[in-house]
Amino acid sequence: MGSYLGVVTVEQAREELARLRPSIAELIELRADLAELRADLDEAGASPLGGVPEAKALEARIYAILEGLAAAGAQVKGFAPVLLDFPGERDGRPVLWCWLEGDEDIVWYHRTDCGFPGRRRI
Repeated sequence: MGSYLGVVTVEQAREELARLRPSIAELIELRADLAELRADLDEAGASPLGGVPEAKALEARIYAILEGLAAAGAQVKGFAPVLLDFPGERDGRPVLWCWLEGDEDIVWYHRTDCGFPGRRRI
């Protein structure tokens, strides 16, 4: 699928999520590294993970991954935890196929006008 835009079926969203999983895993690891690096710098002014240049490099890589997720058709709704929505349609109504970090698969959706509080099982 790669970089699609527009409405997708839940099956297509699941395929795209599977393709994006390596990038999501990298994002989660980089997010943790950046959090530790910033905490160390704030506390001690130094970190085994580096300094300000390394923090900037981590931020740039994280931003690039987020851009890649969006280019693949995922709407990035959250970063910590990662929350992705894929535009779809159910019963003739626009919905978002919803995946939250920790979910094994896309098993939730919500109407576009209800947001996360309106999540329902597929």
